Amino acid sequence: MNITLSMAPLVSLLAGVLILIVPRLLNYIVAGYLIVVGLLGLFGDIRLR
Repeated sequence: MNITLSMAPLVSLLAGVLILIVPRLLNYIVAGYLIVVGLLGLFGDIRLR
């Protein structure tokens, strides 16, 4: 059985959890999320196995 994980949903899940835990860091978390998703979009979706 092969399980593949996509990076974008993992990054968005991590960002959502961080926003719930530390809402004061919302601007930095959103900025980091947008940068990571943008880089994933430019360089292709990296699959983890």
